[in-house]
Amino acid sequence: MTTNLETAENIIAKAPSRSERFDPTSIMLHWLTVLLIIGQFTTIWLHEFVGHGTALGSAILDAHRTMGMLTWAVVLARIVWRRRFAHLPPFPQSMPKLQQLIAKANEYGLYGLLLVQPITGLGEVLFRGRSFALFIWEVPALLEPEPAIRALFVRAHELGGHALPILIGLHAGAALFHGFVLRDGVLQRMLPESVTGRRVLVDERQGSA
Repeated sequence: MTTNLETAENIIAKAPSRSERFDPTSIMLHWLTVLLIIGQFTTIWLHEFVGHGTALGSAILDAHRTMGMLTWAVVLARIVWRRRFAHLPPFPQSMPKLQQLIAKANEYGLYGLLLVQPITGLGEVLFRGRSFALFIWEVPALLEPEPAIRALFVRAHELGGHALPILIGLHAGAALFHGFVLRDGVLQRMLPESVTGRRVLVDERQGSA
């Protein structure tokens, strides 16, 4: 019984306090970005499955393009919020400096790629020289067709599409490692407070049983 209570107390102690958590706006923008990225990958996979040149394929590509621009806007908002208003909790003292530098490099790399990727996708469309759908509007052709320039944007977009899952995988893998192996509160800093509070309560009840 005493051991169980000590275990529950340790779990509660590792739950980050408000000062050790990101602010609610940062958390909301983070998970909105995650949802948009999932939508991005889902639509491009569906487009490859359905095929080019079909009405359904065009509709899926329009959705992909729209979510790409939404992602760009949300990431830009995240950067502005982070620079001017966000509460940025420090890394745990137990986390080596090298790991902190790697985590920051990965984060900045994700920000940069998530800003560049929609731009390369838009450039690919613009230099095609045709009208295209974006959000609820039909945008007329704004530029003359430039196959050589468009090919550069296509290649850049493809490279970004390969690099993005790698950076996301590293980011998610590190977060899960901190959350379930090191249990140092890093993962919980970006989880909604209702989720972390509920988990602590469940663990407390299990430890007291």
